[in-house]
Amino acid sequence: MASHFSSVLQLTDLDDFITPSQECVKPIKIEKKQGKSLAKIQIEDDGSYVQINQDGGKQKLEKAKISLNDCLACSGCVTSAESVLITQQSHEELLKVLRNNKENVTEQKVVVVSVSPQSRASLAAYFDLSSSETGRRLTSFFKGLGVHHVFETSFSRTFSLLESQREFVERFQRKEQDSNRLPMLTSACPGWICYAEKTHGEFILPYISTTRSPQAMMGSLVKGYFAEQKGLSPQQIYHVAVMPCFDKKLEASRSDFYLEKDETREVDCVITSGEVQKMLEEKNVSLNDVEPAPLDTLFSSVSGGEFLNHAGSGSGGYLHHVFTYAAKQLFGEEVKDLTYKILRNNDFQEVTLEKDGVVLLNFASTYGFRNIQNLVQKLKRGKSPYHFVEVMACPSGCLNGGGQVKPKPGQSPKELLQKVEELYKAERPLSPEDDTRVAELYQSWLHSVGEERAKELLHTHYHPVEKMKNGLTMKW
Repeated sequence: MASHFSSVLQLTDLDDFITPSQECVKPIKIEKKQGKSLAKIQIEDDGSYVQINQDGGKQKLEKAKISLNDCLACSGCVTSAESVLITQQSHEELLKVLRNNKENVTEQKVVVVSVSPQSRASLAAYFDLSSSETGRRLTSFFKGLGVHHVFETSFSRTFSLLESQREFVERFQRKEQDSNRLPMLTSACPGWICYAEKTHGEFILPYISTTRSPQAMMGSLVKGYFAEQKGLSPQQIYHVAVMPCFDKKLEASRSDFYLEKDETREVDCVITSGEVQKMLEEKNVSLNDVEPAPLDTLFSSVSGGEFLNHAGSGSGGYLHHVFTYAAKQLFGEEVKDLTYKILRNNDFQEVTLEKDGVVLLNFASTYGFRNIQNLVQKLKRGKSPYHFVEVMACPSGCLNGGGQVKPKPGQSPKELLQKVEELYKAERPLSPEDDTRVAELYQSWLHSVGEERAKELLHTHYHPVEKMKNGLTMKW
């Protein structure tokens, strides 16, 4: 399959919602001229499109080049290089910026790379290293290329978890006034968000948490607080996120995460774990041979040179942290260990809090689109028993994202995933409430910008997508 698709993305064996299943809905570019009716279009034997004018003359039509900003996430819009060119979200773009920095010293951008813990675990499994050691060597590799700062998104995820906890408690307390507030559905997975916006629109969106994903949170931190501290404009920073799935490229391209005033995106480029591996191969470098470097601690959850992580699932632990927080805040119950009950399959599990035979909280984790569709149907029939659901598009969650490093020859995907999970969970857990540096930023940065601006920096909005019209166009 790889030979039919852009080398920029290497879309092979995707688990993400965005799959290469069909051609883009607009494969050709038509120039409309006022006062003239459209001519006929025919497809030649070589696959090219030709316009037949009213006088019988032929004109070959240029194929439309659709950037990621135009992508509709229509389960096939990200397809072959011949019809769709995604040029803004690739490791080639990062390398181009780094080259420009060396050639144009006076117009340098400060390059920041934010690495997700799932990507770090995937690369650690491939190179047979610990996750923290992988982080140190990635820091050295990126800085050797000219990157200025290497952060990691467990730090920004702490903001996401804290905001999710508070949002859920607020929704739960107002559930009698608004029936559409529960269950609260997580919003960190862009494949799930694309599906919800396109397929169920106004019905499902009120249930989805407005809290930004860790990637989007890091965008706020880097182009906001970091820029201010360094005396830079957001435009002077080139921010790259290393993520486990391709859909994160689409998330970064959303207009909601574009700074109109500064004319820049909060995350300029997203590259996957697999693309980092490709970068290493192109440089003829093995991560095992890279000398480790000290970790950047400004936006990284680090203690004693080792990364800290969050308890719960490999998709961020949203269920775990929201459940324990809500149990304490709403019912005064201290929950230390969660008991997961497997329902239809391992990707559909639930956790309950009971007291005197009464269910106080009923949470679930739902991974993969088969389970997601079952959840949505229950919601539509008014049969969902849940207060909160951790929703992820990929089976087995983010650790199994479509952008993760593929198995080595002779290694099964199941074996690789197990190894990635072990490495991910080997890191010492950190409770969001115990992260003093995040608490300091709430005080020093977010309180200083005002309540409304702080909400913009930590939350977002979702938009129903218009249905396809005449089989030709769709709009965000």
